[in-house]
Amino acid sequence: MNIAVVGTGYVGLVTGTCFAETGNRVICVDIDADKVERMRNGEVPIYEPGLELLFERNTKAGRLTFTTNLEEGIKDATIIFLALPTPPGEDGSADLSYILGVSKDLGSLITDYKIIVDKSTVPVGTAERVHGVLAEHLSEELFDVVSNPEFLREGLAVEDFMKPDRIVIGTDSDRVQTVMKRLYEPFVRQGNPIIFMDERSAEMTKYAANSFLATKISFMNEIANLCELTSANVDKVRIGIGSDPRIGKRFLFPGVGYGGSCFPKDVKALIKTSEVNKYDFKILKSVVEVNKLQKSVMVDKIKDYYQTDDLSSKTIAVWGLAFKPNTDDIREAPSITILKGLLAEGVKIKAYDPEAMENIRGIFGDQIELVDDQYEALIDADALAIITEWNAFETPSFKVIKKLLKDQAIFDGRNLYNLEQMKELGFYYESIGREIVK
Repeated sequence: MNIAVVGTGYVGLVTGTCFAETGNRVICVDIDADKVERMRNGEVPIYEPGLELLFERNTKAGRLTFTTNLEEGIKDATIIFLALPTPPGEDGSADLSYILGVSKDLGSLITDYKIIVDKSTVPVGTAERVHGVLAEHLSEELFDVVSNPEFLREGLAVEDFMKPDRIVIGTDSDRVQTVMKRLYEPFVRQGNPIIFMDERSAEMTKYAANSFLATKISFMNEIANLCELTSANVDKVRIGIGSDPRIGKRFLFPGVGYGGSCFPKDVKALIKTSEVNKYDFKILKSVVEVNKLQKSVMVDKIKDYYQTDDLSSKTIAVWGLAFKPNTDDIREAPSITILKGLLAEGVKIKAYDPEAMENIRGIFGDQIELVDDQYEALIDADALAIITEWNAFETPSFKVIKKLLKDQAIFDGRNLYNLEQMKELGFYYESIGREIVK
């Protein structure tokens, strides 16, 4: 098929590249001329494992191309995917100006039948709003609007797209169902479902999925905090409840809170949708509050350890800045809250992350020292704080850590290390929901 993808962020670029990988001809459209030129020259503008290989293969084959010209991009397309940003407003509502603006532009450009697909995460009723904008300029025989939410995890987005657990498509049109089923069949050959439903239910499914996962995370963080007060071990609790198939093993790892571009935004948007419909979604409001507090836990632990209100003489090494491993994304990352909290206490910070340092530099400038190696961060540092669970941090040289850290203290926000091993090595080790090793 001929496909146009409008927007080349995480969702748009992964979507376009993966559709090209199955033999479709894809044109990605973006208003950022510099970004488009870089992609034309073979540069992948985001860090996403596995994407570069597919990007290179399909651009060389001519199946994946780029333009700033919307008219050129959609001219031959059967399907137009809208993968545009929906940033949260101050009240938590999703900003639909990009989607509705492009929809208005499409209304003046479409001359033959197109399927317009909302790939962005959008509030319930957005497909109808897009339909209304298009209908102001077009005969309804020339288009259909579909909701096709994405379920991509940053760091695993290519794998998630190529081998999805499920495909959700919101449409009441038999014609659209036939086309969309044919488009997605190569990705579900192992039998995972393509689920058709109405547009509003598809839109709600995306928000419900992310909000439920965020709820699991906040619930486990609450359990971890309670474990610390009761001398229970959250690792054992996690295994105990995760073995129940009704609960499942995933998203039960406690830590310093969730972040990223999806969970914070989507939870707030669903709360806003509830308010608009005069419903008080109490659980989700608590999820947001718990997550906000959890991001400050590590700063509190460090302050308690040093038992002083003046930390200006201390230097803390920080491992991990991205909101999760295998991405350079720092949007809503716990690291930002933690770094700001430490700086407010006068702490000097030396930080390392495999991918996210340039992005964090854009926020903090020279307020923190960014180094090129995880062990370099330990030089002249009093203690180590681990924020992101990159693989490189899971089996470090404890001999080097012990030699370099002045106080031989580790504050682990991701529970990477075994408690018995920490006791044998002689570290002060404080993690989440487990006993303190002294």
